[in-house]
Amino acid sequence: MLDVWSWPTPNGQKVHIALEELGLEYNIIPVNIGAGDQFKPEFLKITPNHRIPAIVDSDGPGGKPFTLFESGAILIYLSEKAGGKLMPKDPAARFKCLEWIMFQMGGVGPMFGQWNHFGAYAPEKIPYAIERYTNESQRLTRVLNQRLGETRWLAGDEYSMADIITFPWLHTGSQQSPRFDERGYIDLTKYPNVKRWYDEIAARPAVRRGLEILTNVREQKTITEAEREVYFGKTQFQAR
Repeated sequence: MLDVWSWPTPNGQKVHIALEELGLEYNIIPVNIGAGDQFKPEFLKITPNHRIPAIVDSDGPGGKPFTLFESGAILIYLSEKAGGKLMPKDPAARFKCLEWIMFQMGGVGPMFGQWNHFGAYAPEKIPYAIERYTNESQRLTRVLNQRLGETRWLAGDEYSMADIITFPWLHTGSQQSPRFDERGYIDLTKYPNVKRWYDEIAARPAVRRGLEILTNVREQKTITEAEREVYFGKTQFQAR
């Protein structure tokens, strides 16, 4: 059985969707990052980085319990645990899949995350930061649009972990809601190849199920000052 320590953020949703697509048995353990659950000793035993998601596989390599953090590593691990599903078998296609997984981990995730922070959460609105990360998020979306004009999926002809790891960031980035009014949103109609890809993924039953996980315990609301301190204040930087 897989214990999945998570919260319904893009990084958590990647793992939720992958688990639903693969049909693996799992148990969700909520980590309320607004309340500071990520700093509790029981979570820090699993991941020294106090970030979700993390997993504990009771039947890991060699039949022993195995812990793993970092969403990209988790998705690759889950694929191998499920017999290589959602990763191409052809070596060239597999490396293309890994290429786009790394593109998300090194580009889409960090840049969209900064865009979210400075555009929606930072107490002081810094025009330079907002402009920089808005432009970079749009640039990355253009890169995706170009790729998806060449292939149906990011890795080529097959839906794969590369699509799953990237989709939640586009899902959050394209949302129009009061929570993100100051940040703005990515208008997918300006990126027709991304929109085609996005709509096809969003229609998958496993994806819909994955996006629903833990939404019953997380209220979509304006961030409180107490939560802001936990997310971005001195609490983050205390030695543990």
